Amino acid sequence: MNSQDDILSKITNKLTHYLNKPIHVNLTKSIISQFEKNNSFESFSTFVTVLGLTNTDQVKELFQYISDNYSIIEKSLRGKGESDTRLEVTPVVKPKSRLKLSFDDELELQVKPKVRVRPVSVEDLDKPVVTKFKKMKKQDALRIKQETATATPVPTATTDNKPVKELTPLTPDSLSPELNIETEREWYTIDEEGGTHDTIPEYTRLPTRTHTHTGYTQTGEYIDSDHTPDTDLSRIPILNHVFIPPFLQDSQEYLQLQVSTGSIRGLGPTVNPIKDSTSELANMARTGSLTVQTRRSKKERALQAKARTGVELEPRPEEKAEKVDIEETKEDASTIVEQRRNLPAFAVKHDLITTIRDNQVTIIIGETGSGKTTQLTQYLYEEGFTNINGTKQIIACTQPRRVAAMSVAKRVSEEMGCVLGQQVGFSIRFEDRTDHTTVIKYMTEGILLREILVDPILSKYSCIIIDEAHERSLNTDILLGLFRNLLMKRRDLKLIVTSATMNADKFTRFFGSAPQFTIPGRTYPVEVFFNKSTCSDYVEAAVKQILTVHLRNSTTTDNKYINDGDILVFMTGQEDIEITCDLLREKLDLLESPPPLDIYPIYSTMPSDLQRKIFTKKNLHRRKVVVATNIAETSLTVDGIKYVIDCGLVKVKLYNPKLSMDTLQIVPISLANAEQRSGRAGRLGPGVSYRLYTERAIDSLYLQPIPEIQRTNLCNSMLLLKSLHIEDVTKFPFLDPPPKDLLNCSLYDLWAIGALDNLGELTTLGKSMTKFPIEPTLAKLILLSTQPAFHCSQEMITIVAMLSVPNIFQRPKERAKEADIARDKFIIAESDHLTLLNVYNQWNVNLTKRNINAWCSKNFLQLKSLLRVRDIRKQLVLIMQSSKLPLLKSRSDDDIRKCLAAAFYQQAAKLSKMNLNGNPEFINLRHGYMKMYLHPTSSLLDSNLSSNFVVYHELILTTKEYMNYVTVVEPIWLLEFGYKFYSISEQNMKKYNVSTITKSQFEQELAKDGEIYQEKLNKLQSKRTTKQTTNKLLFKSRRAI
Repeated sequence: MNSQDDILSKITNKLTHYLNKPIHVNLTKSIISQFEKNNSFESFSTFVTVLGLTNTDQVKELFQYISDNYSIIEKSLRGKGESDTRLEVTPVVKPKSRLKLSFDDELELQVKPKVRVRPVSVEDLDKPVVTKFKKMKKQDALRIKQETATATPVPTATTDNKPVKELTPLTPDSLSPELNIETEREWYTIDEEGGTHDTIPEYTRLPTRTHTHTGYTQTGEYIDSDHTPDTDLSRIPILNHVFIPPFLQDSQEYLQLQVSTGSIRGLGPTVNPIKDSTSELANMARTGSLTVQTRRSKKERALQAKARTGVELEPRPEEKAEKVDIEETKEDASTIVEQRRNLPAFAVKHDLITTIRDNQVTIIIGETGSGKTTQLTQYLYEEGFTNINGTKQIIACTQPRRVAAMSVAKRVSEEMGCVLGQQVGFSIRFEDRTDHTTVIKYMTEGILLREILVDPILSKYSCIIIDEAHERSLNTDILLGLFRNLLMKRRDLKLIVTSATMNADKFTRFFGSAPQFTIPGRTYPVEVFFNKSTCSDYVEAAVKQILTVHLRNSTTTDNKYINDGDILVFMTGQEDIEITCDLLREKLDLLESPPPLDIYPIYSTMPSDLQRKIFTKKNLHRRKVVVATNIAETSLTVDGIKYVIDCGLVKVKLYNPKLSMDTLQIVPISLANAEQRSGRAGRLGPGVSYRLYTERAIDSLYLQPIPEIQRTNLCNSMLLLKSLHIEDVTKFPFLDPPPKDLLNCSLYDLWAIGALDNLGELTTLGKSMTKFPIEPTLAKLILLSTQPAFHCSQEMITIVAMLSVPNIFQRPKERAKEADIARDKFIIAESDHLTLLNVYNQWNVNLTKRNINAWCSKNFLQLKSLLRVRDIRKQLVLIMQSSKLPLLKSRSDDDIRKCLAAAFYQQAAKLSKMNLNGNPEFINLRHGYMKMYLHPTSSLLDSNLSSNFVVYHELILTTKEYMNYVTVVEPIWLLEFGYKFYSISEQNMKKYNVSTITKSQFEQELAKDGEIYQEKLNKLQSKRTTKQTTNKLLFKSRRAI
């Protein structure tokens, strides 16, 4: 291949990659021709946009490449043009007798080609006419040979009854070697997307379906793929409808949005997390931190420079120092014993154990740092609660966060002098560090709920401690409601609820005047300072306050700095924390010999080995600053804190039940949270709390935080309650009942995915879902994949594991283009789910072959997330093996896509229009008024969709309603599995040959089940009436006696 053909091939390959479909070389020539006519970027961009290339960066890159190589391309095209003009015409022998038209002479006079014609003899007339062909290029001849090799001979139309000879396939041998004529306009008979296709790059995995192209076939049939026929399945007019199952008929008003003229009620969250949207803290939460944005950009520019130069940065000096500190701070046994004796809980140990022994339920009030979390389990162990009548029993302590469960278990194992995972262990989702010798077990609340599914009376446990109950997590409220009934069945089971002062009375009333026991705290007075003016940037203000406290309160003695107390800073999330730490280090580097300061971040997704750094013992000559989320508010005790800096904000998860949409929103904290944060400064002595907001902002805060049960998706909890044979969950004893729309919408969603039947009872599918510690939809996805109709469980557990971790892709703002190019290597056309599968498979292949850290950095992947995916996948495989579910390998990608459609049909959307910016607009199939868009990281952007219908994993609300993790599906699949929501008319069913459950058939099913449900209600009502009558008669009889 010469250089000219090589350049044309490269341009064609670029177009194939950009447009995500095979491109013929003639389309490349058309684009080059447009470049010749008007050598301007604007006209060129307009032309290629019409062809479907909408990405500005790709258009610029293509324009620049053509411009740089145009001289070579021009020579190539000019050479071909000259050869096209040197034509040799084969003489055509005309019959002797023909009808001569009057204008033939005029044409012969006007057109006189300069061609020498050989005289025709009589012998020549008797010879059969041999059709001669133009000489063609070798590649065109080979192409025609391939196309005609499998062509079926077709007779030509004739006007007489003479036998017709079969057409002989054209081969290179049949071409006349004497002729030198090239096709002048080969694009006229070959479609621009037809013919031979260039090789598609390996990372572009096209859908497994046959593509047709506009043009004529070998048989003369015209195929038009640019305009879909009326019978094309992608054009099925799907209708949506709303059906309410019989068991939710009385709650119909809570299930639908109230749509009226010009307004829609119910679009927002059920409970507003912001008391006053115009307040100072509300504005801070809305605008965010400018420092975070600028620091992020600076960090990414540094990474970009590092990638270009290939220079590895040296580790920071403070990181080395921190590692040394961790190794030096290991405590001996005598020190641990002394620390335990100094805790407030030790002074009341005897009275505490007596109260627990005398009562089945005990409410313990104790602030963080009193020792209730670490010491209470040991006190119960020492008093023999793990050996009841010669039977081994376990003491369990639940924690609202997995970080707290791991760290507390580690500390207690050190205090007891045992190995973590033996006598003392922990159990969190997808990780269990216990064995048969474990007697003290720390766990998350979700793990205890799953154990109740297996053992409803918790026969292995003698004592259950629900720690930090005042945080009111969703699982805490569910557990408390379950224990009200469980304690009646097991009179020997002890329940201990630990709480801060703010919610203790509510717990006491909930358990029928349960006794309260207060552990005297050793808290000292804390002086609170407010900002004098409104804070414009809470991250910058926090850094300034840290430096002010550190520099102002650092004194020296004998050339050594004296640390009067450590600093605890509360931030909203991981990004704020990391930027705060980076900015603080840079500010210290600008100072000349500043007092030593160790900087420790802490957040929930941080690895456990890094989390241990914050528990280092107070150093008299080095101050430490801990920058944390609200995890350090109650769950963890950091030693040596004297100063607290509070930004006044927290990140919470809000759920809209009627739209099935989650939002992660930064909101102001409650007054109780503010007091709890300030109290962390008074553990060792008088402390100081700096609040980065004015005193008048206090009036705009809620008194208590909103319980999670009133602002989150309840599907998992409702499925759990149903599996525990709680038929009427609306009458479940909640500590604070959830809003009715949130509760009923969760039940409706369970019915929609098939976990509940029309009577509200758990189905076989619903029972199987409870075996997996994941959300119900993902559990259904795994279960469906094991069926022969889908046959893809091996791939599906990988996809589910990938969906169970945060985003594995990194897309820094300053290196967005590089990240997108790296991401394109993994893209599977028309499916984000298959893209995730491809990423994991490639990562798994390279795991043992090369430096996996460098490979992940090069491809902008997060190694820690992928390692977490591997662990989750192993746990899912173990669950499948224990449930005897088969691991099946998919036969094609369509098996996986069809399985996704069967699981996510309730979360479907239809293409509404294509925008010029390349981001198509969709409308929700169930809510036609709701517009949705592809997430900026979706692999479906800038690609031609083979179908107008998609399903998505989740809906995220930021600036727009973005669909995250989207896959193109066939509409016939939505009709087959989603008949509860979608249907088509009978006329279209015949037209498109669709066979599925119709709307009328499903209505009949609901009507039939409605009668059964009404009979069931009548029987229950009759039983209640009989019971009430019996009670009245007994009361009268006793009264007569």
